[in-house]
Amino acid sequence: MAPPHRVANIVVPTVVLPSLILSLPLILVSKILKRAKRSIFSEKIAGKVVLITGASSGIGEHLAYEYARRGARLALVARREDRLREVANKARTLGSPDVITIQADISKSEDCKRLVDEAVNHFGQLNHLVNNAGVSQPGMFEDCTQISDYERTMDVNFWGNVRTTHHAVPHLRKSKGRIVVISSVMSWYPIARSTFYSASKAAVSAFYETLRVEFGSDIGITIVTPGVVDSEMTRSIDKGDLRDTPVMPTVLCAKSIVKSACRGDSYLTEPFWMKMFYLVHLICPEFTHWSNHRKVAAAKKASNNKTS
Repeated sequence: MAPPHRVANIVVPTVVLPSLILSLPLILVSKILKRAKRSIFSEKIAGKVVLITGASSGIGEHLAYEYARRGARLALVARREDRLREVANKARTLGSPDVITIQADISKSEDCKRLVDEAVNHFGQLNHLVNNAGVSQPGMFEDCTQISDYERTMDVNFWGNVRTTHHAVPHLRKSKGRIVVISSVMSWYPIARSTFYSASKAAVSAFYETLRVEFGSDIGITIVTPGVVDSEMTRSIDKGDLRDTPVMPTVLCAKSIVKSACRGDSYLTEPFWMKMFYLVHLICPEFTHWSNHRKVAAAKKASNNKTS
């Protein structure tokens, strides 16, 4: 008698693949109808409380402005207090009825608890938690001399998300709220010089996918995977790494994210065309690896020519 796993290797694909193909039209129609319904009955965020980490610049800054235009009350978190005040002042002029700023470093466990406590103590509730704060330390893995130099990437991008979410969950469950997670296309699309950043974002996406299963409908989760968006982080990347990639304006990305979150979407990739890279990598990862490795080889050759 064949072992159970060998039987499963034959039976499962034989049943699942035809079923998936036959049900695909129904799935697509269902998705279109659900999206239309969510667009019509989009969440009204006016007067609700939104906590945004990494709100002093980039996507986080413009998320604050977009939520402000919709009348949300805001708790803005970042390390740079002076810059945070500037963002808060502009958010007030754009329509937010109440804005507080919280200076915090989400790589520190005690700060993650404090920022949630301060927001809830001030507003009495929490409706949207926007985990946006992130750092990037580009570089080839073999050029890394001390792995510990990259620990901050995981501390901010992954553990900062986990700790802040852990403290916010009781309040979000009470309000039937939503977590908006700013991950990255690099969580599923391999690009050289982003080893640790990609790993941190992949961990973040997997973490929230699992939380989605645990929470059910009690707390909504929107996982956002932006491509290359104009920000301080992007501007710090070697221009050679981005020479073939269109850069999306931050304000447009932020508008799409808030619209998607209020619509109750589970996923958002911006810009939309980046989804095509996901399909290519899913169907033919060998092409992705070959194409991106060619860029690495070309960059090395150009660097050698400059030094010779």
